[in-house]
Amino acid sequence: MPLYPLYVVLFAASGLTGGQISALFVIWSVTGLVTEIPTGALADRFSRRAALIAAGVLKAAGYALWTVLPGFAGFAAGFVLWGLSGSLVSGSLEALVYEGLADAGVPQRYPTVVGRITAVGLLAQVPSAVAATVLYADGGFRLAGWVSVGCCLASSLLATRLPRPPRTTDDDDDDGYFATLRAGVRETVKQPTVRIAVLALAAVGGIDALEEYFPLLGQSWSVPTGLIPLAVLGIPLAGAGGAAIAGRLAALRPNALAGLLGGMAALLAAAAVLHVAAGIALVAAGYALYRAVLVVVDTRCQERITGTARATVTSVAAVGTELACFLVYGAWALGQAFAVAVLIGLIAVAVSLLR
Repeated sequence: MPLYPLYVVLFAASGLTGGQISALFVIWSVTGLVTEIPTGALADRFSRRAALIAAGVLKAAGYALWTVLPGFAGFAAGFVLWGLSGSLVSGSLEALVYEGLADAGVPQRYPTVVGRITAVGLLAQVPSAVAATVLYADGGFRLAGWVSVGCCLASSLLATRLPRPPRTTDDDDDDGYFATLRAGVRETVKQPTVRIAVLALAAVGGIDALEEYFPLLGQSWSVPTGLIPLAVLGIPLAGAGGAAIAGRLAALRPNALAGLLGGMAALLAAAAVLHVAAGIALVAAGYALYRAVLVVVDTRCQERITGTARATVTSVAAVGTELACFLVYGAWALGQAFAVAVLIGLIAVAVSLLR
C-alpha cells in the first residue's frame, strides 16, 4: 500500500502531536481487542475466505476516510475500520494455511509456507515504498491514499480465488457460531500446552507494534520526509529474509529463541544511542531476528491446537498481541526506541522461561 510508509508522517503533517498519534494506535488496538475473538469464531463457523474478502473492503474504506478527512476524527474512524479488517484476517489466514497443508498431508511445512507468505508481504513494501515516493512527489498524501484504496479492493478480488477447505461444522446448526466461540476459548483456557503457546505468541507478536514507528525513527534521525519510505525500506527487506529462513529454525528451543530476541533488543538499543540515520541498518538486523522468531512461535501455537475452532484460538492469541502492543506504545511514549528495546529484552527473558 503506497500510503503505508507515509501514514504516520501524514498524521504528523496534519498537526497531530506524538501523544495524539499514540492515541490513534490505542484506538486501533482497542478495536482489534473488541472484535478479534468474535470475528475468529465467525471465520471458523462460516467462511475464512469470506473473512479475508471483507477485510480488504473495510481497509479500503479506512484509507478513503484518511484521504477525505485528514484530521484526528477521520484518522480515528479509519483505524476503527482497519482494526476490524485486521481482526477478520487474524486467525483466518493461519487456519486456512495450516488446515490446507494438513489436508494435503504436509502440516510440517507450515513454518516454511507461512515464512514465505510473511516474506512476500514484507517484500511488497519495496514497490510500495517506491510508489509512495513517486506518488507523494506527484500528488502528495491524497494521491497515495486513493491508490492505496484501489490496492485494498484488488486484494479482496484476489481473495475470492482462494480455495475453501472442507467444512468440519454443521452449517444447519443454529447454535453453531456460539458453540464454535465457546470451543475455541475453552481450548485456549483449559489446555495447558495451548495456553502457554498462545501466551508466547501474544507476547512476541506485540513487539511488531514497533513497525508503526519506523518512519518516525527516520524522521527523528534527520532523514528528509520525501526520502523516509526509501530510507526505512531495508527494515522490511531484512524482516523478509528472517521470515524466509524461519522454517530452518523451527526446532529451536525457548532459550535459543530468547537469545534471538535479546539480539534484537541490543541492536535497537544501540541504534537509539547512536541516533543517526545509519542506525536504521541496526534496526533492520534486529527486525530480521524478530521475524524469524515470530514465525517459529506461531508454528508452535498452530501445532498444539487440536480442535476445529483454530481461527478462534489464534484470535485469542491476537487479543493478547493487542494487549502487548499497549506495552510497546507506552514504552515509546516514555522513552521512544531505547525504552522499547528494554521492553523487548524483558519479553526475551520471559520466553526463555517457557517450556
